Amino acid sequence: MKKAFDEGWGGVICKTLSLDSSKVVNVTPRYAKTRDYSGRVFGWQNFELISDRPFETMIAEMKRLREEYPNRILIASIMEEYNKNAWEEIIGRCQEINVDAFEINFSCPHGLPERRMGMAMGQDPEVLGEVCGWINGAAKVPVWAKMTPNVTDIAYPADVALKAGCEGVAAINTISCITGVNLDTLRPEPSVEGYSTPGGYSWKAVKPIALAKCTAIAKLIERDYKGQGRSLSGIGGVETGGDAAEFILLGSDTVQVCTGVMIHGYPVVKNLCGGLQKFMAKHNFKSIDEFRGKSLPYVTVHSELVKRQREAIAAKKQRVGLSNDAEWSGDDFVKNAESMVANR
Repeated sequence: MKKAFDEGWGGVICKTLSLDSSKVVNVTPRYAKTRDYSGRVFGWQNFELISDRPFETMIAEMKRLREEYPNRILIASIMEEYNKNAWEEIIGRCQEINVDAFEINFSCPHGLPERRMGMAMGQDPEVLGEVCGWINGAAKVPVWAKMTPNVTDIAYPADVALKAGCEGVAAINTISCITGVNLDTLRPEPSVEGYSTPGGYSWKAVKPIALAKCTAIAKLIERDYKGQGRSLSGIGGVETGGDAAEFILLGSDTVQVCTGVMIHGYPVVKNLCGGLQKFMAKHNFKSIDEFRGKSLPYVTVHSELVKRQREAIAAKKQRVGLSNDAEWSGDDFVKNAESMVANR
């Protein structure tokens, strides 16, 4: 986290914390890459769990980070089991070191759902709403609910979280996947002692899905929470400033990067900022607020596309006039001629 701040990142979200790290046991290998035909990585699977470092260690380091970088944004990502007291305790402890906000991990798709944590909560609207209520009852700083894309309609659980008092949502977390099967060993990958488990898929391959999911949430916020200060943090396959601009154009207030740093390193933030500034200069935007959500009105339902195309075709035919000499009419000769005049 210190390295991120030193390289110029404006904010950091810590690896997800829980009170009892002894229950968190990772295995290795736990990553797998998907490559395109040129060999470039465009997909990344992981079944890494939340932080396995002791809670007290993480809190002490975050406290020191808070003191060394008082003007940077420090957000605590937290996760707990279905236990109100545990949620209240972890929130209280994090607030003692003055974190700026919370991101609640309701979306990790592997390992933790076996304990009714992570994605298991995010996929259950009743539990999600109840737990968000506990969290917002204890939190004195803004709360983002991090949404799982592994649902039919992501706007529904997002709405549940917002109704329960969350100031915003973050989306998307990783998509449940199996990278593939090794055709020599016939074992799924990544393989641990010959066995595997579905993990979370990220990086460039998920960006189109992430844009669609974020658009659905942004439409919800615009329709039902406009003017209430609710926010959306966009996540999924961000590698360039142009990628970040796309999320912002579709309604994201902030943009997050994780896999991109794992592939390119912390200095990638400089390329992100430079690319975003180049995009803004091209369109003469002076601030991000000038283009946030600017593309959102142009995402609609399919029936609207049909209607607009029919209207456009009809208007074009009307403007073009006659397409060939056989369409001239003696009775409508003047009208026919007039239909082809450019400067009427």
